[in-house]
Amino acid sequence: MNDKKIIINDVTLRDGMHALAHQYTVDQMVAVARKLDEAKVDLIEVSHGDGLTGNSFNYGFSRHTEDEYLLAVGEVLTHSKLVALMLPGIATIEDIRHARELGVHTIRIATHCTEADISKQHISAAREMGLDVVGFLMMAHMIPTAELVRQAQLMESYGAHCVYVTDSAGALLMDETRERITAFKESLGCQVGFHNHNNLSLGVANTVIAIEAGADRADASLAGMGAGAGNCPLEALIAVTDRCGIRTDVDLYPLLDAADNIVRPLQTRPVQTDGNAVMMGFAGIYSSFLLHTERAAQRYGVDARDILVELGRRKMIGGQEDMIVDVALDLVAKRG
Repeated sequence: MNDKKIIINDVTLRDGMHALAHQYTVDQMVAVARKLDEAKVDLIEVSHGDGLTGNSFNYGFSRHTEDEYLLAVGEVLTHSKLVALMLPGIATIEDIRHARELGVHTIRIATHCTEADISKQHISAAREMGLDVVGFLMMAHMIPTAELVRQAQLMESYGAHCVYVTDSAGALLMDETRERITAFKESLGCQVGFHNHNNLSLGVANTVIAIEAGADRADASLAGMGAGAGNCPLEALIAVTDRCGIRTDVDLYPLLDAADNIVRPLQTRPVQTDGNAVMMGFAGIYSSFLLHTERAAQRYGVDARDILVELGRRKMIGGQEDMIVDVALDLVAKRG
């Protein structure tokens, strides 16, 4: 077995918010967190699906406040550390400070893959606060590897302890994942992480490839609970890493129990690689667009796949959810 321990960051309670339209109850979050903690998962991420203070008409409103979620989960953790995601422009430095006061250990600061520069103040401030700071370069399939590396170097220069290749659309193929992680490891002095979605059914495969290429941290979620076709399924990832001799120090059985008995019964829409999810990976669409697109397709009587293809052609990114309705209306007009 390789002596290097891979840090596992679970996103069931953050990315998984998208699959439930942000409607986790506090009790459900606590039940999931207890099993993840029992399994010795390193990091557990809790926030609105779109990060701290993501509650809005554009993104959707969560059932409870983030304070309630963070405090409740933090109280039951004995091993795992509490994590929150934030997007500059949605949340602020003060929100990071408040999250730290609520027990957050790791803050993940996410930008579009071409906009690392907008994270400078947030990463620097979080580093000064003593937090474990992660840079999160979303939609990493959209630009060449060399440019992605330059963006990662900016985040590292601001003080990030780790920078992620973030495959928000689940669009990266195996060689593309390997190329990006290898380039990060060769060019950065900080840790490297990998986050993906299962839209092309490559969640586990690409995550293992990322680890083999040198990634220090890997994201996953129970039963793949997340936007689009979900994230890399955590229980499957740990089963595979155990077989491969990759060290995570995570216990498989509690993950299997939690995925089967807690998480899957919560899924109002099955988190799976169905037709619309495949189209998201194929067209390179931000995974959290799935439910918004399906609602627009039903409301305006158009094919969700056509909406997704057009969103991909227009290169829409996270934060442009309002454009989904515009695209649907344009399709109606063309058909008319």
